[in-house]
Amino acid sequence: MKRIGVLTSGGDAPGMNACIRAIVLTAEHFGIEVVGFKHGYYGVLNSEHKELTPERVSNIIQSGGTILHSARCLEFKSDISGAKAANCLDALGIEALLVIGGDGSFRGAHHLGNFWNKPIIGLPGTIDNDIVGTDATIGYFTAIETALESIDKIRDTADAFERIFLIEVMGRHAGFIGLSSAISSGSDQVLLPEINSDNQIALSNIVRRIETTREVKGKCSYIIVVAENLWPGGVTALASTLTEEMGIDCRPVVLGHVQRGGSPVAQDRLLATKLGAYAVECAMQGKTDIMVGEQNHQLVEVPLEQTWSGQKELDPYLVRIQTELFDIIG
Repeated sequence: MKRIGVLTSGGDAPGMNACIRAIVLTAEHFGIEVVGFKHGYYGVLNSEHKELTPERVSNIIQSGGTILHSARCLEFKSDISGAKAANCLDALGIEALLVIGGDGSFRGAHHLGNFWNKPIIGLPGTIDNDIVGTDATIGYFTAIETALESIDKIRDTADAFERIFLIEVMGRHAGFIGLSSAISSGSDQVLLPEINSDNQIALSNIVRRIETTREVKGKCSYIIVVAENLWPGGVTALASTLTEEMGIDCRPVVLGHVQRGGSPVAQDRLLATKLGAYAVECAMQGKTDIMVGEQNHQLVEVPLEQTWSGQKELDPYLVRIQTELFDIIG
């Protein structure tokens, strides 16, 4: 193998650069050239690329975002695009393609395999941690840390004014960031898609919990972490509803895309480095249509189709801690 390609696709995640660096350094060790495609699959279709050398990836391990930039390429779902991408890769002499991204990126990689018979390897890069087959995804740990730092700062203001705050965190349709940041910050309550399917019940529970807490403790702060897309209109609408229901001022905070940025924490740098190096070795062995991941500290290879075959489960014991063991109000 003489030449491989790499791209980053979908939402950016802290640690993508660390992964690119690991791929380039590992490939250099084996005498393999690396071509980086810019803007995800658009870079393949439009032949927008650059050579990646050890010098070009020097000092990027600590940088957030992705030096290859990213994009969501809806047109890549078509057979025409799949065939065009295969021709473009062959024209450049690419012998394997490594795709860093989430489930949408993996679906694109699997689709490409229908038109290109060379190794295609997926690497899980998404803050949502919603990829089946790996304990964690690149960027997840940093997103938790970013959310935690923000919640801690909001708690200071909440305590000072004895206010109720609702904090919306990312996660699309998965509650991993919400659960982890809520427990880590000592939040009073958390609303997640996996455990809150009925909004009316959730609303009644919130009101009951706040009123009971204030009966026991007196006027005090109260922090609720809410996963995005859970409540119609988001936390702004939920805060308004709660204010009307209880006659108590509730303040919404949307953390938004700040959770995607920042220097990756050590856990993400380590995971990205392991997966990047392992992906190159898997490609050299001719393996294809797989994702490389980590389970119980062991590197694993998972068929791409399995990575979106079901919903990844939250840690059941963390759920129990938040909803039962630490529920002193009952």
